[in-house]
Amino acid sequence: MPKGSPELTNARREEIISACKTLYKDMSFKAITIMKIAEYTSFSRASIYNYFETKEEIFLAILQKEYELWVADLRSITESNDSMTKEAIADALALSLEKRELLLKLLSMNHYDLEENSREERLYEFKIAYGSSLKAVDGLLAKFCKDMDKKARQSFIYSFFPFIYGIYPYTVVTEKQKRAMEKAKADFVYYSIYEITYSCAEKLLKS
Repeated sequence: MPKGSPELTNARREEIISACKTLYKDMSFKAITIMKIAEYTSFSRASIYNYFETKEEIFLAILQKEYELWVADLRSITESNDSMTKEAIADALALSLEKRELLLKLLSMNHYDLEENSREERLYEFKIAYGSSLKAVDGLLAKFCKDMDKKARQSFIYSFFPFIYGIYPYTVVTEKQKRAMEKAKADFVYYSIYEITYSCAEKLLKS
């Protein structure tokens, strides 16, 4: 652990995370290195290792923060409404994920390698945020879907969450991918994040 106040430690961590997020807008996960991240911070590559041992830990921290932001949105939806129809719940879920394109992009990555190359304490911190998202969705359903018992809510969650992992590659398509699809004559219908999420959530809620 680096020497210094908790405030300085948190500020350094946030600077590293912010630098990585900036790079990830235009670069692939594979192309991003600790050295490259250091170029976008005010300190050296060696200093980064005081806060994150691997590139995967940095990405896991970004993913953790994205989950925390999503959980805050989900809790706000639950607390600010007295009642919601299933269509309204599907709409709210779709809108909440439409705001979290970075979360969806990260979810489309290979999570096995991401978690395997992170220390257990970092993985533990991430799992708290992930677990909170499960609880937040369950709380939303428990409050507004009185016809769904615990088993039905669990069935929704274990269908909806795996689905989330595939939203990004189905909705964010490059020109290169479009050309390849056209050349292959694949009959692919393009949906927005909102459209594909709403469709899935509504069907699961009504099934």
